[in-house]
Amino acid sequence: MDKRGQPLIKPKYALHAFRHFFASWCINLKERGGRELPVKVVQQLLGHSSVVMTLDRYGHLFPRGDDRGELAAAAKRLLG
Repeated sequence: MDKRGQPLIKPKYALHAFRHFFASWCINLKERGGRELPVKVVQQLLGHSSVVMTLDRYGHLFPRGDDRGELAAAAKRLLG
């Protein structure tokens, strides 16, 4: 600790970063190592007051209805 009581070495990741990691893990597809949870469950796990709050922050991570086919086609083109 320095003279002001602050740590000399700051952690690379703050605790809040792990919250975002947890949210993205809950949302990601199972094939990609995630839990693939519905938005309402993610909202409850994160303690958000509404699904609107969850979707405003993490909506870009939830798969669209057509993502699976699109991703499978892209993987096939990439991996052969």
